[in-house]
Amino acid sequence: MWRKRPHQASSQDHYQGSFIRMSLPAPRRLLELACQSLLKDEASAIAALELLPRELFPPLFMAAFAGKHSTVLKMMVQAWPFPCLPLGALMKDRQPDHEIFQAALDGLDALLARETRPRRWKLQLLNLQKKVHQEFWTVWSGTRADVCSLLEPEAPLPMRKRGKGHSPGAGPSPPVAPVQVFVDLCLKEGIPDESLSYLIKKVTERRGSLHLCCKKLKVFAVSKQNMNILSMVQLDSVQDLELNCTWKLSTLKKFAPYLGQMGNLRRFLLSHILTSSRTTLEQEEQCIGQVTAQFRSLPCLQELCLDSVSFLKGRLDQILRCLKSPLQTLSITNCLFLERDLRHLSRHLNVSQLKGLSFNGLNLTHIRSGPLQVLIEKASLTLQALELDECGILDPQFMDILSALSHCSQLKTLSFCENPISMTVLEDLLRHTVGLSKLTRVLYAAPLESYEESSGTLHLGKLAQVHAVLKQLLQKLGRPDMIWLCASPCPRCGDRTFYDPEPILCPCYVSV
Repeated sequence: MWRKRPHQASSQDHYQGSFIRMSLPAPRRLLELACQSLLKDEASAIAALELLPRELFPPLFMAAFAGKHSTVLKMMVQAWPFPCLPLGALMKDRQPDHEIFQAALDGLDALLARETRPRRWKLQLLNLQKKVHQEFWTVWSGTRADVCSLLEPEAPLPMRKRGKGHSPGAGPSPPVAPVQVFVDLCLKEGIPDESLSYLIKKVTERRGSLHLCCKKLKVFAVSKQNMNILSMVQLDSVQDLELNCTWKLSTLKKFAPYLGQMGNLRRFLLSHILTSSRTTLEQEEQCIGQVTAQFRSLPCLQELCLDSVSFLKGRLDQILRCLKSPLQTLSITNCLFLERDLRHLSRHLNVSQLKGLSFNGLNLTHIRSGPLQVLIEKASLTLQALELDECGILDPQFMDILSALSHCSQLKTLSFCENPISMTVLEDLLRHTVGLSKLTRVLYAAPLESYEESSGTLHLGKLAQVHAVLKQLLQKLGRPDMIWLCASPCPRCGDRTFYDPEPILCPCYVSV
């Protein structure tokens, strides 16, 4: 066999050597150096904006942002040649520097103060959300068509018909479309931070020409100041709403008109609504009626989460009657529930698009399983996640729904932790669901056989044996990819401890 002499180098070696040399840290790009050089003289940088190609705006803006050149940033906002400025994506997980934040808003304010539209006016939207349009900055910004398309399309400018003999510039200028500012809002106790306060101030001063929009809105506290902020928001822009407050029903009633204006709402979480003993039944019914009626104004609602809502018991049908579109996710957790509520769900809920169903924390011990079986069966063509944790489900009830579960061809996740069921039920469940090819994750309750008979405490050794039996069955039935995890509450803190088959202990165990 012919062998290459040690001193000879093949062309492949030459290319590999070239590759190694080229993989060393490259020097800074000329573009970056040019931006840094230009920013050393801010007056020259500002003067250059009028003639600067649009492809160079993003890298110069990033350099000015990193160097905190607030004066340049203010002028760049006024000359921004794209319909959207995704400032929030530059901030990422950092708290916004107030000076930079203020400079951007001052630039927008100066833009709106002009009587005539600037030649390069393109800006329609200032986006302060941190998790959108990040690709715009990570790719060589603005030089590729697919990058530019990440931003909102440019809307056509309003045109004004000219009569005969009409000279350019004669007559009033056409009305300028308002600029939108998108921000995710989280309204808590206390005074808003400096940046939000400044934003609200500018929106107030430019009411009509500056619209405050919010896709994600979280309300943790009700205060006069928070309600004033809410009155500034274009409510039809809200798509994700969380009311995570300990509200009385009367307070929710006051919020109801705001909810009714959120016509593009897709996700709604309502949590911890209390009823008062001082409220008469007639007053309670009136409040509930006004709140549930707002669902008629939410045609885009896809995900509804009701947690610890005290007025739900016996009244679920009122909400179901008002839903205008089929839900993709329904979560009713930690609520008081009647059998007729479950019956209404099984009969009247439109499940044609239902992917997620959660009943965690509902006490179903004394409720017949027939309606639940019917509901699962009806949703079997689309259901991907089913959660029945802490429902007090017993063996007979679980056996009743096994047949319905076996038809859920799209099911990916099944969770039924903290229900007093036996090993026999677990084995039957495995046999009924082993044919579901998409089911890859099952969180199950520690079966009764895993507990000490005398003390009722969980025995880790017995639980490990249970897990070993299930794993062996999975191997035998040809589904080793299906993961079965036992999740049981820690006796010290109540957090879940997972077993696979060894315990994945919670922090209070680890610290002992």
